Order: sequence, then structure tokens, then C-alpha cells
Amino acid sequence: MAKQAENENGANLGFEAELFKAADKLRGNMEPSDYKHVALGLIFLKHISDSFEAKRAELLTEYPEGAEDPDEYTAENVFWVPKEARWSHLRANAKQSGIGKLIDEAMLAIENVNASLKAVLPKDYARPALNAVMLGELIDLFSGIPLGEGKGKARDVLGRVYEYFIGQFAGSEGKRGGEFYTPRSVVRTMVEMLEPHEGRVYDPCCGSGGMFVQSENFVESHEGRIGNIAIYGQESNYTTWRLAKMNLAVRGIDADIRWNSEGSFHKDELPDLRADYSLANPPFNISDWGGERVREDARWKYGIPPASNANFAWLQHILHHLGPNGTAGVVLANGSMSSTQSGEGEIRKAMIEGDVVDCMIALPGQLFYSTQIPACLWFLAKNKKNEKFRDRSSEILFIDARKFGHMVDRTRREFSDADIESIAGTYHRWREGKDYDDVAGFCKSATRMEIATHGHVLTPGRYVGTEAAEEDDTPFPERFAALQVNLEEQFTQSGLLTETIRQKLGRVIANG
Repeated sequence: MAKQAENENGANLGFEAELFKAADKLRGNMEPSDYKHVALGLIFLKHISDSFEAKRAELLTEYPEGAEDPDEYTAENVFWVPKEARWSHLRANAKQSGIGKLIDEAMLAIENVNASLKAVLPKDYARPALNAVMLGELIDLFSGIPLGEGKGKARDVLGRVYEYFIGQFAGSEGKRGGEFYTPRSVVRTMVEMLEPHEGRVYDPCCGSGGMFVQSENFVESHEGRIGNIAIYGQESNYTTWRLAKMNLAVRGIDADIRWNSEGSFHKDELPDLRADYSLANPPFNISDWGGERVREDARWKYGIPPASNANFAWLQHILHHLGPNGTAGVVLANGSMSSTQSGEGEIRKAMIEGDVVDCMIALPGQLFYSTQIPACLWFLAKNKKNEKFRDRSSEILFIDARKFGHMVDRTRREFSDADIESIAGTYHRWREGKDYDDVAGFCKSATRMEIATHGHVLTPGRYVGTEAAEEDDTPFPERFAALQVNLEEQFTQSGLLTETIRQKLGRVIANG
């Protein structure tokens, strides 16, 4: 059994971590940004083939004449895989010098018979820069992925592997890689806050699709039906869009994900969509978003966003696409909570007075791969009088989570299950009016009038105050003695430092 590791939410990982280590060793000198597509493409190919073979075995037992009928597979959301694209064929030829060409042919064959995968799969395995020996070793490695029993189990295992690899590649690539990936613990926090049990879920900058995967996981974990939510998204980066399509396909998630190079602001692919939930992690503080070309737009209900920063364009685009009772969670840079540059303060004020801001959360540093810029979470609600919850009109909940999380390595922090439960649970109690209390240093329910006295700044630290200091019941003589010892130690250290400096200066003078 592989040594157990921990993933972002503290659950035991086991083989995923060991599998990634083994695959990463095969990378050699290849850049993570290139190798990512090599490895993920093969994992996807294995998923496609394994799902097909599981269904084929079932048909051969129960309905042999349907085993070669593509419709029998597509009816159950299983992709049809031609013979030359099946994993068994590639594995049998893994040691051949032309394995790269065989993989490319397999990808093309799958695209030719599955319209939803057109132009999605990587087809450059035969390029000279890719070592055939390495490709063969990767095929052998992935052939050993333990799938458990049943098609559903196989899909879940491969989905976990795929998601884990995406996260690890984002870390390996640093800033460039993190742009398409939101850390799992952050996504889980947003999903647990919004609770998307059913309805339409939208992400206008969907990256690799992690928001959608976690939304589906939430529904499953609460014994709901996956079909109860419909997924819509858009992505301007073609390579990232392909990753999202494969990520969702591995999970068996049917989604309407659109790609166009112009992006959501300039070519809104889903203009009539009104979502029940929106989850998004837009790029922070984008200054070249082309705002001067869309100054007159129905989306800018609360003010024209500055051409120098897209933060409030994203917020208003998302609000525009929410249904009458829709809610949204958005990751943005901390500056969005307090900036007054180029009219941003007036837009924020209009949103507060329009009563569409529901909750603000200050996040700790080092949560993201792509940036060290401090970030926050905006939670928006089109209707605070929604009968599902209490009437929260003219109120905003502030949560300061800057002290939450734990370091998983020298550079990155993650939320634990307990952290997520504390944050989401506080929001739910406040939203539902059940046993909520302000906690100094952590959470505060503030009125619109109170927020106005702070100049409509939404930084949680302004409202939650400081954590109440614990009373020290140590007798005074003992406390005084401890202070005296501490002071004596400081004097001693100061004397030693002074003597060290004096000696070093003496040597410098003596040596001229």
C-alpha cells in the first residue's frame, strides 16, 4: 500500500500523491507547462477507455448484440472508443518507437466519433521533443491506477487522480500555472457557503473547471442527484478550456462550456443566462481588459468600471447573470474592498446601497499558487428577502479569516475541514437567523448605516474589531517575577550583541 498523504482538505490521499511523484520523475527536463498536457491527456485517454470497456463487458453479458452499437454507450454518457484508441492497444505497443504517433491517432479517432470532444484532446505526442521511452513508461505507470469495482468507482478514482494532478501542476508552474487553477480548499469554502443543491451554476472565467467539480461533489455528498444542477461556463484561454472540458468529462459531468478568444466582457457567449449560483475566480486587477470598448453596457448597473481595472466589471457581469434569487461567490484582490481610484469607491457604494453585497471574507496570505496579493471573497445576493432565509436587508456579514489555515509547505497555506466548517457555518447561522452571535476578531453583522460611516469600505478588519484578550489569573507577584526575568534576559542579550559589534568593529579598524 502506498504511503498515505494528505490532500488540501486533510483527507487521506494514498496512491494519487505517489502516482504524481512517479510521473513527475519521468518528466526529466521538460517544462511542467508542457508535461502537464502530456500526462493529463493520457489519464483522460485511460478514463475514456476504461469506462468504455466496463460498459462493453456489461453489454456482452446482458445484451451481446449491442456491444458494438455506439448508441448503447452514449445513452449512458459513456464515450464510444474505436479499437485503435483503446488503452489495451496502446499498452501492448507502449515500448514501440512510434508510440507517440499511436497516441495521436487514438486521440483523433475518439474526437471523430464523439462530437463533444472535437478540438479538445491533445494530439502532439509524436513531436520529436517527446521521448518515446518516457511515453511508454507513463502508459505503464497509469495502467496501474487502482480502479476498484464498477464504472462509477472507476470514474471517481480517475477523477481524483486528474484533479490532484491539475493541482500539483499548478504548484509546479507557479504563477503561470495558478492562473487556471483555484486551490481546492478555497473552492470548497465557496461551495459550502452557497450550497448549490440544484439549479444553474455559472462561471464566466472557469479555468480548469474546479468550481464545477466541487459543486457536483457537494450535491453528491449531500445525497442529491447530479442531474439537479446544470453547468454553464466560459473561458478565453483555449488551452485552459480544453483542460476544463477534459476535467469535467473525466467526472462524467455534462456541461455547456464555451470558448472564445475575446472573453466574457466582449463576447458574452451566454447573454440570456440567469444563474442560480455563480462561482468565479477572475484574474486580479486586470488593466488591459478593453473597458473603453464597452463603456455603454447594460451590465454596468452600479457604475461604469474603470478601463484600468476589471475587478468591478467582473462583479457586475456576474450580478447581471444572476437570476432573481441568485447568489454568487467571487475571489478578488483585497484592493477591491477599499479602493477609491477611478470611481471604484462609487461603484462599491452603489452596490452596498443596492443591497447586493451579502458577506465579505478576508483570506489569509499564501493560499494561491499564482499570486501573493492578499485576496478576499465577495458573496453577492440578488434578493436578501428570499424566503429560503431570513430577511437580511441592509445588513452585511463580515468574516476575518486571516488567521485560518495551515502551511502545507514553505510557501502555501490551506484551509482544513474545521476552518471551512467554521467559516461556512457562521455564514449559514447568520443567513438563517439561528444562533448567530458576533465574535470579536472574527465576525460581525454590520448595518448599511454603520458601513456608510466607514466610507463604504468593506474590509472585515474594520468591523470585527480585535479578539478579546484572555484574562491572566496568575498572581501578581508571579507575573512580576516573570517580567523581571524576561527583562534581565533582554539586557544580557543586548550586552552580548554590543560586545560582538565592538569586537567586529575593532577587527575592521585593525585591518585598515
